[in-house]
Amino acid sequence: MTVSGFKGKGLVNSFFQGDDSTGTLVSPEFTLQRRYLSFLIGGGKNAEKLALELHVDGKVVRRATGPNDRAGGTEALAADWWEVTEFRGKQAVLHIVDQAKGGWGHLNVDHVVQTDRKPPGLLKDVRREFTGAGRYLHLPIKNGAPKRVLTLWAEGKVVVRNEVELAPADADWWAPMDVADWAGRALTLQVDALPEDSWGLGAIERSDVIKGGESLYREPLRGQIHFSPRRGWNNDPNGMVFFNGEYHLFFQHNPYGWSWGNMHWGHAVSRDLVRWEELGEALLPDDLGPMFSGSAVVDWKNTSGLGTEAEPPLVLIYTAAGNPTVQCIASSTDGRTFTKFAGNPVLKEITSGNRDPKVMWHEPTQKWVMVLYVTQSGGRHTVHFFTSPNLREWTLASVTEGVAGSNYLHECPDFFELAVDGDATRRKWVLLGANSEYAVGTFDGVRFQPEHSRLPGHRGSGFYAPQTFSDLPAADGRRIQIGWFQTETKGMAFNQSMTLPLELRLVSTSEGPRMTFTPARELEALRVKTHRFDGVTLEAAGGNPLAGIHAEVVELRAEFVPGDRTTVEFLVRGAVVAYDASKQELTVQGTRVLAPLRDGRQRLTIYCDRTGLEVFASEGRVYVPMPFQPGVGDQALSVRTRAGGARFEKLEAHELGSIWSTR
Repeated sequence: MTVSGFKGKGLVNSFFQGDDSTGTLVSPEFTLQRRYLSFLIGGGKNAEKLALELHVDGKVVRRATGPNDRAGGTEALAADWWEVTEFRGKQAVLHIVDQAKGGWGHLNVDHVVQTDRKPPGLLKDVRREFTGAGRYLHLPIKNGAPKRVLTLWAEGKVVVRNEVELAPADADWWAPMDVADWAGRALTLQVDALPEDSWGLGAIERSDVIKGGESLYREPLRGQIHFSPRRGWNNDPNGMVFFNGEYHLFFQHNPYGWSWGNMHWGHAVSRDLVRWEELGEALLPDDLGPMFSGSAVVDWKNTSGLGTEAEPPLVLIYTAAGNPTVQCIASSTDGRTFTKFAGNPVLKEITSGNRDPKVMWHEPTQKWVMVLYVTQSGGRHTVHFFTSPNLREWTLASVTEGVAGSNYLHECPDFFELAVDGDATRRKWVLLGANSEYAVGTFDGVRFQPEHSRLPGHRGSGFYAPQTFSDLPAADGRRIQIGWFQTETKGMAFNQSMTLPLELRLVSTSEGPRMTFTPARELEALRVKTHRFDGVTLEAAGGNPLAGIHAEVVELRAEFVPGDRTTVEFLVRGAVVAYDASKQELTVQGTRVLAPLRDGRQRLTIYCDRTGLEVFASEGRVYVPMPFQPGVGDQALSVRTRAGGARFEKLEAHELGSIWSTR
């Protein structure tokens, strides 16, 4: 994890080639001249084996250790100090001791200072009560500040605990904590440790509107065609499902930090797969741990007993990543309010590395199937298949092995069936891992038999943990995927986003069935102005048909027949997308990938947003996502050819609107 909170350029960090390294670092001898010795300390908590020690006359007279003794935690350094008046004038040495192994078996130390000014005291378990109206408690966040354990109490009971970079002074941004469930009732926030001079707890406000909401979705780095949370961090898409006429997108969310942590399930819905409304947190961390990735299904036959025949439940299946790490379920009949199953967990820990359940209904066997990632001894990646009649009781059916030493089938599995070449009588199963490598084969309800393995998915970067929607209407007949788009947005109150919705198909090739990626047709609704230049022939050093078009968010579509040695080069807001016909190679911002011509022509689709590119080639056989931030003032487009000409049977530039209704 990122180490933060130290001063200057460096620190002592005993995490050397892992947590199992041990040793002691001893300072030169120095004279204690002042009343206090202050320092920054972080890392593991173990008073006997992990400590900053002050030695005087050969004896240990003061000790301090780090804050972390369980999974989770943070690598931030926090201020601490000793009073050393009684040793003034004596010689001393500092020992940084690391004799600990295993998780959190390291210590971080920095900025040891002698001072006569008493450092601020550290208050423990500080509480503040909030009464009156207001849907949100607004928490001041300072990125990189020491993380404090913030506990919300309501009616004398703990609602949730989170680690929050509570701003000691001015805030970088404000995180809204939704407390609508306790409207009009007294609430208490408790901070585990707080410097006496901290501003953070006292600055928290309660109101009905999001603080800073006037600029929401108008921020300079807010993607305009890619979903991102209004505040905080997101990573994996979870629980993607169609229910009650809405597409539901759940996602790994840290509502109270710009970086990973505090895993909740965020929740957004859409009627058209394009424009999203964020609803808030569907699942909060609890005593079983933070809410890690998973999936969702509609239990149409109410096999779980969590709904009724008239109101079949929407069931979320997720990993609770505590100690042990287990699989759990939650349900809803309205798609808004979710109740965790009283009998959780429904699947106990297999190994500490079991997570990310993908569940589907297998009609031929009339059973639910769970596909679960499980790390085995030696770091081997496996996918375990379980079956259940009711989503509550699970039986191991089979195990599929990954490939040793690779990321194949590592984390966040997805499993679904696709027709080959659109022929419903020729169907194959696809097992896909977090890096989008996949296998194609057969499945009988018990065992997956791969026929083609370790096939490449996306060919770009910043694309991870994709999932597909379950329970799409049968008449739709599509398999729609969304992935985590790793688009860093420094200086914003949010971080990361989701890719465009992608339609997946299986097509026949000489090597067997292969998956294709194409942008979902619903994206066409975002087109606000179209420029067409069909039937244009471009020669080397020729004109630029796209000259004069300026667009912030754009979709380009081209179908061209290049000469044998021609390179066709698009410049899209400063990003270079080029196709070299001699090598049949596509280059996107320096990333090169083979993209064969189809029937002597290339079909390219390019989407450019404020934070990224998504490029499709070779009729969807090649998909290249790429995080990218265009220059603010650069909205120019161009196309040219080098070393020969190309005939463009289609050349379209579509200026796109925003998915956010406030724009």
